[in-house]
Amino acid sequence: MPRRHAAITGCVLAITTLTATTVPAAARPLTAGAEVVVKPPPGMLTALQRDLHLTAEQAQARLLNESRLAPVEAELRTKLGDRFGGSWFTGTIAQTLVVTTTDPADLPQIIAEGAQGEVVTRSLPDLHKALAITNTSLSSAEGKVRFIDVKNNRVVVLTTDALATEDEIEASGVSGRVVQAVQSGETPRLLSDLAGGDAYYIGVASRCSVGFSVTKGTQNGFVSAGHCGTQGKTATGFNRAPLGVFEGSTFPDDDFSWIAVNSDWTPKPWVGNGAGDVVNVSGSRAAIEGASVCRSGSTTGWHCGTILQLNTSVVYGQGTVSELTRTNVCAEPGDSGGSFISIDQAQGVTSGGSGDCASGGVTYFQPIGEILTTYGLTLLTTATPPGTGADTCTGYPRTVEGTLTEGGSAYQPRGRRYRSTVGGVHSGCLNANDGTDFDLYLQKWNNRSWVTVATSEGPNPDEKIDYTGTPGYYRYRVVASSGSGPYSLGYSTP
Repeated sequence: MPRRHAAITGCVLAITTLTATTVPAAARPLTAGAEVVVKPPPGMLTALQRDLHLTAEQAQARLLNESRLAPVEAELRTKLGDRFGGSWFTGTIAQTLVVTTTDPADLPQIIAEGAQGEVVTRSLPDLHKALAITNTSLSSAEGKVRFIDVKNNRVVVLTTDALATEDEIEASGVSGRVVQAVQSGETPRLLSDLAGGDAYYIGVASRCSVGFSVTKGTQNGFVSAGHCGTQGKTATGFNRAPLGVFEGSTFPDDDFSWIAVNSDWTPKPWVGNGAGDVVNVSGSRAAIEGASVCRSGSTTGWHCGTILQLNTSVVYGQGTVSELTRTNVCAEPGDSGGSFISIDQAQGVTSGGSGDCASGGVTYFQPIGEILTTYGLTLLTTATPPGTGADTCTGYPRTVEGTLTEGGSAYQPRGRRYRSTVGGVHSGCLNANDGTDFDLYLQKWNNRSWVTVATSEGPNPDEKIDYTGTPGYYRYRVVASSGSGPYSLGYSTP
């Protein structure tokens, strides 16, 4: 178990009563004097009250705290680098952010940023390696769910036969202190449906749910689950009218797809909230463990819960799907492919789960970032912030988005790296708000550390890099040298 250290108690900011509005508004922090006010998307407060058993005031406070602490977590994750051990929200209203490190010397800066610090034995990269070994070594019959338990600094395998799974773990050579078998009756299954209903259809009877609207150049479409249909399959809409074609689909290993739609359909930057209203999509910033998250699906509508674990592997009958996110949001067959959203940030598409919405359950989603990167898609969001210069970075096959405070930085894509198997040109194009100064760096892994190989440090919000490199692992670093706000990064690889 990680050792606990002194921490600053999470501070709950003032709660401001919201007046009703008939116009859907994206949830975003608004400054009003010394207060920070969160304006939640329509229907989210009600769903959080129902599914997390909160009062209206508690639901409002929770969203406020999550919005306030998310940038703190992002900045600490970047500063700690390979020493970072994980993070999560605690408390009924997410009033405390816990950030762990392998180095006790990091505790003062964690506490200074307003988070609670803990020292752990293993870093998050170490746990990722242990999970990868576990996925490779365990048979599909043992432990259907495998995830990183950052709260206890270990990898957990949920299994119906703990003794048999422990034997396989021991045989794999992974330490039993790092990977532990936990008895569980959870048996995930895919959430596609062989019955008539709403949303969209594949073939005669298979039904799934729309995820998020996307574009690829001038082509409109949406993302969904990979198990819903294979590449080349045709889809029809909720009314059985021709909808489009699966342009890409990956399952198992991953569970995502994208469907190009015809001109009869107009994708919108929102998801339904089950009450005849919509929730706007403003971006795709990944939520922290413990954050609230809501799901929209064609079978059970709108339900909310919290993120339990990131980077979870699930063994379905068709094979193992890795890097899913585990939640306590309920779902049922037909909800597959549907939207997971945290406040106004797209999180991913529904993959599978166990239980139902009568008795409760556990549901997994495929994070949106990998889908966009794999297929070179752009998430359709509400109005682009003024001055982002969106038109200056068109034509790039991959696009990622983020938000930085002054002095902060982030690694892209999605805090990870990408691999180039051939030599060639790496191109990156960064857009930020007018009046800010954001800089862009391209880094390459030299088998020991990350080395900056290309730099764009102009005095403006927009930067471009073109670098000819050899095969290997690369990543971009975005730095807010002056000013704060959202940014987008378009990039291409050899």
